[in-house]
Amino acid sequence: MRIVEVHPQSNWILTVVSDDGRMGTFDVRPYLEYEAFVDLQDRNEFMKIRNGGYFVEWDCGADLSADTIEARWRVLDTAPATGDA
Repeated sequence: MRIVEVHPQSNWILTVVSDDGRMGTFDVRPYLEYEAFVDLQDRNEFMKIRNGGYFVEWDCGADLSADTIEARWRVLDTAPATGDA
């Protein structure tokens, strides 16, 4: 999976859109207890996310792979297929 869009929510949830059109949410809260993610307990830091396509990362150095997100996300919707018939 490649991440096309990622949008952080103030409740430590990421809204993610994948390259195949799936859209879902990923809860970062279970990771906040780990040392690498402790800075993300600050909402302002959490909001400073960057999309690397096959990973997301924050200014503090924390990151999550697209594989980790895909394994644990909640798929909410699939975008309709587009293309010329």
